[in-house]
Amino acid sequence: MLKRIAICLALVACSGPKSGKLPVEEPKSIETPKTAEPAPPSAYEVAKNQVVALTETANKDPLLAPWTGPFGGVPPWDKVAADKFPAAFELGLKLMLAEVDVIAENPEAPTFDNTIGALDDAGRHEDRAETLFAVMSSNLSTDAVRAVEKEWSPKQSAANDKITFNPKLFARIAAVYDARDKLTDAQQKRLAERRYEGMVRAGAKLSPDDKAKVGKINEELTALNVEFGQKVLADENTWTVIDDKKQLAGLSESLTKTYKAAADGRKLEGKWAVVNTRSSVDPFLASSADRALREKVWKAFKNRGDNGGANDTNAAIAKIVKLRAERAKLLGFATHAHWRMFDTMARDPEKAKALMMRVWPAAVARVKEEVADMQKLAARDGVRGAFEPWDYLYYAEKVRKQKYALSEDEIKPYFELDNMINGAFFMGEQLYGVTFTEITGRADVPVFLPDVRVWEVKDKATGAHRGLFYGDYFARAGKRSGAWAMGYRGHETFTGKAVTAITSNNNNFVRGGAGDPILISLDDAHTLFHEFGHALHGLLSEVRYPGLATTPRDFVEYPSQVHEMWVLTRPILDKFALHYKTKKPMPQALVDKIERSSKFNTGYGTVEYLSSAIVDMELHTLPGGDVDPDAFERDTLTKIGAPAQVAMRHRLPQFNHLFTSDSYSAGYYSYLWSEVMDADTREAYAEAKNVFDPTVAAKMRQFILAPGNSTDRSEAYRQFRGRDPDVAALLKKRGFPTK
Repeated sequence: MLKRIAICLALVACSGPKSGKLPVEEPKSIETPKTAEPAPPSAYEVAKNQVVALTETANKDPLLAPWTGPFGGVPPWDKVAADKFPAAFELGLKLMLAEVDVIAENPEAPTFDNTIGALDDAGRHEDRAETLFAVMSSNLSTDAVRAVEKEWSPKQSAANDKITFNPKLFARIAAVYDARDKLTDAQQKRLAERRYEGMVRAGAKLSPDDKAKVGKINEELTALNVEFGQKVLADENTWTVIDDKKQLAGLSESLTKTYKAAADGRKLEGKWAVVNTRSSVDPFLASSADRALREKVWKAFKNRGDNGGANDTNAAIAKIVKLRAERAKLLGFATHAHWRMFDTMARDPEKAKALMMRVWPAAVARVKEEVADMQKLAARDGVRGAFEPWDYLYYAEKVRKQKYALSEDEIKPYFELDNMINGAFFMGEQLYGVTFTEITGRADVPVFLPDVRVWEVKDKATGAHRGLFYGDYFARAGKRSGAWAMGYRGHETFTGKAVTAITSNNNNFVRGGAGDPILISLDDAHTLFHEFGHALHGLLSEVRYPGLATTPRDFVEYPSQVHEMWVLTRPILDKFALHYKTKKPMPQALVDKIERSSKFNTGYGTVEYLSSAIVDMELHTLPGGDVDPDAFERDTLTKIGAPAQVAMRHRLPQFNHLFTSDSYSAGYYSYLWSEVMDADTREAYAEAKNVFDPTVAAKMRQFILAPGNSTDRSEAYRQFRGRDPDVAALLKKRGFPTK
């Protein structure tokens, strides 16, 4: 523009008449217009740009990237290594927080889609890395894995708190919540309510000072949870050595081979080893005629975490309980139990206590009867003095043989592991029309260990793919004890793309000798079907939003517990409970003996469980949280009149349910609460006179399994059964008086 103006002025100067000069004005100076400084990008634009850049990088990291391969993508176990997680977590957390900032800084008015729905879609890269790591830390814990867990768990806790305490994000969530009655979609309304209420319970409405206090407590608790779990795992990675063949008295041939295989695997040549896990310890206690050795094995198992050495957990427990009480007070709750139970079916600790104490007296009375019967046999064996906890299972087996002509050795040959796995699949097919086809060994479906097996799950009627099921069945060093189900991926459809479920079962069965069949106990068979019930719950989910997948703690055990029922049904027994030698199904005469003895030893099982649940609830209703764990455990058991002959199923020093996370804290009662619904559901099948009744099964799927938490779970049970569950069914199932 300046160049064109100069040319025009020159032309004017040269074009005047020759007769005279026209007055020419001196050209005025021309100021260059100032270019306006561009406005700095908004926080929203910064966050969006950051998400784009971080996503591009994250998609190149196999631990963070969307899963590829068949079935909508599978976990990339062939690319997973402990040393890759720190970098993945650092990037994943940055990306997650940036995605949340995009939602929080959005200049548009809050809506369900741009706030609640968007939040359900955020953090997927970090979630994938955390899922892979959770599987490793539970199944393949090594020094390297434990180091990563110790460093990064508190950082992940801090990142989650940063989201909870984000005032702009919460303001948008609150705006959607306040307008929730305008939402015409029932699932959207429920998710808006749950998201808002969950953030309030976590501290979103606290003052900045109190948010900081809660955040600090959360980080400390996460570190202590990791410390507790790692110490218990270290104590579980031990064993009792048997080096004298005489000490094998009472053990069956198959058990002897099992303990020999355990010793060989630990390079203990010429010896036998009872590994410090329940699947190894309980059969030994029920069979071994060596009372001194039973005591040694029992004490090693029950004193995990309570040996006064480097792996002692008592100090960690005391800190955890104290911090939980402080946090509950900051969040406006009387105790940790009140805070944890706010979003459960029971809601109030007193309701849970009332149910437990309704069952407790009958269980204690039954234990006295059981001990009286056993003491007679113990006296004949020359046992003098107190009848001890390590005597219980051994003499219970003797009484069962005497009263019912029944022993575990008679039952176990019918429960070969592979057959029972197939029996569980058959149950799923008959009840819900889903099939399981093994695909183990496919190169495009990697596993984290060669032992892990994989099945594709389909709808039988349509042949449509429904999900994948992974099975990891054996105990090993670095694997936590017990049995559990874990979801790798949940069902969802809200983004317009259907995502199918991937779930797993993890057990700690003990291998037999080389070439020998793997035989499991009746109790182990129930555990197998129990965990498979959890897997079915995930595989049959029809939830649209991930935020509605997780059910209350005292509901989630219900579907798993009820599926234990099918172990001893005739269709399963006829097809799958085949004697490993004769290949003949379990005879009805043996089933009848098992059924007649089904109420046998229920005192032991109930007291063992309930003492743990009651101590948990009493511990977490302490207002101040000051506690000496060993003394508290001992004093509480004395106060409730716990029989000395029965130890808690999980003593506090090894109670992973309570102290590796908040998950089951003030929540171990949930197994009993769920069993009320479980027992009542069994009555529904009994009334139908068909263990695979299609009407009952269809209602179970429609109201109990498929909706996740997209509807109120108490109402869901009423829709299924036509009424609230009847606690009398539970008492009847356990053989206790119903009045």
